Amino acid sequence: MSDDLKLPRAAQVFVSFVALLRANGFSIAPEQTTSFLAAIELLGPRSLEHIRQAGLATLAPPPERRATYDRLFDIHFRGSEAIERAEGDDDETVRLQEEGRGEGEPPLADEANESGLAAARAEALVERRFAQTSTSDPLRRLSREAARRLPRRRGHRRQRARSGPFADLRRTLRDSVRNDGEVLRLGRLRRRARPRKILLLIDVSGSMKARTEENMKLAHALAQAAGNVEVFTFGTRLTRVTRALRLKRREQALNAAAFLVSDWDGGTRIGDALQAFLAVPRFGGYARGAAVVIVSDGLERGDPAALRDAVAKLSRRAWRVSWLTPLATGPGFRPQTEALIAIQRFVDDLVDGGSSAAVVAHLLSFGRRRAA
Repeated sequence: MSDDLKLPRAAQVFVSFVALLRANGFSIAPEQTTSFLAAIELLGPRSLEHIRQAGLATLAPPPERRATYDRLFDIHFRGSEAIERAEGDDDETVRLQEEGRGEGEPPLADEANESGLAAARAEALVERRFAQTSTSDPLRRLSREAARRLPRRRGHRRQRARSGPFADLRRTLRDSVRNDGEVLRLGRLRRRARPRKILLLIDVSGSMKARTEENMKLAHALAQAAGNVEVFTFGTRLTRVTRALRLKRREQALNAAAFLVSDWDGGTRIGDALQAFLAVPRFGGYARGAAVVIVSDGLERGDPAALRDAVAKLSRRAWRVSWLTPLATGPGFRPQTEALIAIQRFVDDLVDGGSSAAVVAHLLSFGRRRAA
């Protein structure tokens, strides 16, 4: 780059702030960066608050991520002063603190669950990359049949129908005018069916590592097929990945989700993760009246009582709670682990989740249930 194209030294700190936002999932176009610098030049600026307001006006962070924007701004421009403040995590990620006594270091990711068959409580934070593979038949079936087979509910608005519990007086009177005031047929109305919310909670701990990639691909297909889907991952932490999975290209969406989630193939604290989910009012609201689908083997190393209480609360809020576990290998499955035994009476379904075909078949089976 020639000397005349180099940015002034004073502008580099502002451009690096934009790079920090992009690294944390904010979508910012080059034109917005130029507008940000122009706004700063116009304002002076006289204080850091002027710079913050210039960023809000030109970089346009989403309202639901305003807290994350403010925190990144403080870290970038205030440095250690901001880090010393009370740590408040972004709503995108609810971090769960280790409740153990601290005897011993957490194992590395590869050492924590080499086989993927054992559950661990210790936290191992790792990154993960997803392979680029073709779409499988179950995912194609989900995309093709989701519109008519996913769960629905009765809405408040009404629509015309041949039969229904409500009389359509407006249409009846209009027809009577055409027939010299005679009512030949009473019009009927019924409530319009609307898609029901779906809350998908995916276990990404080490004991589920063999299924993690396929489950994330399925979550992306579901998020693309239905507009009212919320997706969270949990292991030792709870992470909302809905926004990442809204990206249309699967590889791009999974890479964005991989950037957000830091506890791939680590320990298992299902009860703590679900308790954290319910502790955030906005997250807990996602479960109200929703079809809640938990994809996990249920190999909990924490206190089963915490898991039982969390699932009990979910069952009171949700329309239906389904627990899909790879351990359920047949119709005669009976839970053997302490955690699954504890939650069995609070879930509506405890069925096979060991393959994409099984999960898709269960999701599409909701369509056979009446809207309620």
